[in-house]
Amino acid sequence: MKIDIQKLVRKNILNLKPYSSARDEFEGENGIFLDANENPFGELNRYPDPHQRKIKERLSKINQISADNIFFGNGSDEVIDLVFRIFCEPGKDKILTFSPTYGMYDVSANINNVELINLELNEDFQIDLDTLKPYLNDENLKIIFICSPNNPTGNSIKNIEYVLENFNGIVFIDEAYIDFSPEESFRNQIQNYPNLIVSQTFSKAWGMASVRVGIAYASEEIIRFYNKTKPPYNISQLNQNAIVDTLNDENIKLVQENIKLILNEKKLLIQSLQQLKLVKKIFPSDANFILIEVENADLIYQKLVNENVIVRNRNSVIKNGLRITVGSPEENLKLIETLQNLN
Repeated sequence: MKIDIQKLVRKNILNLKPYSSARDEFEGENGIFLDANENPFGELNRYPDPHQRKIKERLSKINQISADNIFFGNGSDEVIDLVFRIFCEPGKDKILTFSPTYGMYDVSANINNVELINLELNEDFQIDLDTLKPYLNDENLKIIFICSPNNPTGNSIKNIEYVLENFNGIVFIDEAYIDFSPEESFRNQIQNYPNLIVSQTFSKAWGMASVRVGIAYASEEIIRFYNKTKPPYNISQLNQNAIVDTLNDENIKLVQENIKLILNEKKLLIQSLQQLKLVKKIFPSDANFILIEVENADLIYQKLVNENVIVRNRNSVIKNGLRITVGSPEENLKLIETLQNLN
């Protein structure tokens, strides 16, 4: 399918002349900087690299993807918000999501005054293609969001290729939890699908949630629109330095070891949960969390809180659903012991 990305982009974004910062006009690292009205004193007095070149260079080598296909956002939330600003005309265009899923798609749609089409996943938490098909030809439907592995259900989503091949708009795949999944990332498919955006993050497997750096992989054309639309200095130098320090061989090995530990702990946690009468169902998970169905989610959640064990109450979106993040061995043991006392 041939897709003209420029026809999907809002006209004002096509015509937008981006802000040119002092660090856009001079890219060197050494010199007497009298161009950006910075304070000449202090350890953090200089503006950060607006293009995050060092992080892109390292991540490009790790994932064997060109730096021109990478965008960094101030958390994945900025990656999500900017795709609305680039492609969706407020009060006119639409986006589509599959429920239950990550709530920020809904919030961003409301903030940007974009109509939300929300289709329910089937009983296996998969896309119902028969339900989806009538919407694929809606000329005002600009973006389809797919979270895989899905949050809060934990499972990988099937039939994504069908959506990519049969939809003329943008397909946004949120892969925040992909490092815990046996499935391959779609980031390696961006050259095959010009309408594909793959979102990832340093918050989960990399253990850097407080740093707030999200990633988008997409065609060079889409990345250019991201760079055109973003604030000039969207990632602080402190956060850039933290990511650069993490992207070395020693830390990458540590991250991989931690992923293995988390996945092993997940298996043990599932085995322990299966022994509890109050647990009615454990849903399949390809993420670092487990969704369970219990007898009374609100009551059990509160009793856990009273014991300083905090899980996520998802009863509002999945009846009697609790989402449990896989913690350290000690934390998981405390959870099971607490639940056993409630059993």
